[in-house]
Amino acid sequence: MAQLHIPVACSGLLGLLLAAGCATNPFRTATPAGPPTLTLPPGVAAPAHTLPQAAAAPSYADIDGRQLAASLERSRQETQLMQDEIAALRDQLASTSTQLAQTRAAGMPATSAAAATATGVAPATTMQSAMKDLALPGIDVRFDGAVVRLDVPADKLFEQGTANLLPGGVALLTLVSGELERVFPGHFIGIEGHIDTEPLVNVSWGSPHQLTAARAATVFEFLTTRTKMRAGQLFLVAHGSNHPLVSNATAAGRARNRRVELVVYPEHAPAGD
Repeated sequence: MAQLHIPVACSGLLGLLLAAGCATNPFRTATPAGPPTLTLPPGVAAPAHTLPQAAAAPSYADIDGRQLAASLERSRQETQLMQDEIAALRDQLASTSTQLAQTRAAGMPATSAAAATATGVAPATTMQSAMKDLALPGIDVRFDGAVVRLDVPADKLFEQGTANLLPGGVALLTLVSGELERVFPGHFIGIEGHIDTEPLVNVSWGSPHQLTAARAATVFEFLTTRTKMRAGQLFLVAHGSNHPLVSNATAAGRARNRRVELVVYPEHAPAGD
């Protein structure tokens, strides 16, 4: 068999070409091409069509119309219920305000008011007109709704910080009771004690209400034992410092707020009590 003899020079060149992997190497076997990669170099944005798409927002057209109608009806019912409750509260508030106004105007227990109605009630115009006939110099007399109020200064009635009547207080109460019997005979009369906001001088009183209650009781005792007034036509109220006439910021204002109010009501007390 014939042998192929390659010159030594050519054999060396062939070895260099195979070792270098020259692209023009006729003896190099072509590398099969792989699938293309989608990985992009850093800093290069991907095409929009290759990005994952967000889920589409639900459409209101896909919601069952019956569910919407039911929700709307529930909302209407709840709104109507709230409106009914508000209306009921307003009616209750108006009724309470009316009752408070009537109680303030009457100023006496219901049993007393009923008894007075049976014996007669003076109209407001009569009360206001008769008020002008009171001869009480130095006493503030005013018409308040349906009642007549006499503001008797506590400093003229009592020793400071006590419920003890002064001699001048005895004379003043005698004068006031005589005028009330002359102009408003047999009417219900409230004895209301008031004081200012200054600290109590006499520490034996636990509160302003205790002092004003004691002073009202002293006036009640005097009127029922030293005058023609009867216990059945009188009642007592202790306000403490809760209802000032004027501001307590000045000495004159505090002096005016220290008072005993004799409140004449249009109702007459039953006779013979």
